[in-house]
Amino acid sequence: MAHAVIRTGGKQYRVAEGDVIRVEKLDGDKGGKVSFDEVLMVSGDSPKIGKPLVSGAKVEGEIVTQDRGEKIVVFKFKRRKNYRRKQGHRQSFTAVKITGISA
Repeated sequence: MAHAVIRTGGKQYRVAEGDVIRVEKLDGDKGGKVSFDEVLMVSGDSPKIGKPLVSGAKVEGEIVTQDRGEKIVVFKFKRRKNYRRKQGHRQSFTAVKITGISA
């Protein structure tokens, strides 16, 4: 089973065919195709390691959902100064199912 390491949204992900990953928000609708061209490594019978990218390698995927993650609470507090700030945040993400790895 071939794996690949891709870079998107400032992060790196190790993916295999059939995996569903949550990445930073990408443009597109549910069911749309997406392609990752920044492939850092492809494993298999003859592994290919990029310097920094593997030329000609591509990872294809399909958008499963466009959604927002769990709410986190950002709370700033300074003791004895009557300073309190409460703010919520929900990060947007795109769930992508990997459909193919080509090197």
